[in-house]
Amino acid sequence: MARSSDPEGLAYRALPAPGEDARDLFGFVGAWLPPATAVSAGWGAWEGDRLAGALLLERAGAAAMLYGPVVVASEPPDPDAAVEIAARLLDDALGHAETQGIVTLYTRPQSLDRVWVRNGFIPIPEADLPEALRGRPGIGLFGWRGGTAIWSMAGRAEAARRAAAPPTAGRRRR
Repeated sequence: MARSSDPEGLAYRALPAPGEDARDLFGFVGAWLPPATAVSAGWGAWEGDRLAGALLLERAGAAAMLYGPVVVASEPPDPDAAVEIAARLLDDALGHAETQGIVTLYTRPQSLDRVWVRNGFIPIPEADLPEALRGRPGIGLFGWRGGTAIWSMAGRAEAARRAAAPPTAGRRRR
């Protein structure tokens, strides 16, 4: 299991039993998480023996839903540090997605828009969510596809229509 530390003394590492390891932290902050058996990966920020932040992933084929990140306040509270911890946990999740063949990640933004947007997530309609990941609580939905925000339902639908359309007379198909 890879480990790394940041200047504030936190150690970041994958959670060995993510659905169980982060349950108390998610409960403490009042965040919903899926049943432990549905969580396929997770990452934590540790301050000594205390889990100070976590991000969990539920996979459904080539797509996955992220839960969190949840971060408990430091003493004294530092909102910028909490955002940086959240961003670092997301970096670990994005690296995992790329190595595991996850094409699309979804998340509920939880007022962390600046973390999501700077990492290529964009707001998307609920209809884009795969059936296996529907019915999760939360408001709003962001999506990430291969690290680029240059995708949309409209763009994909138009590309599919062009690919399916027969060539028109006088126009060569490339």
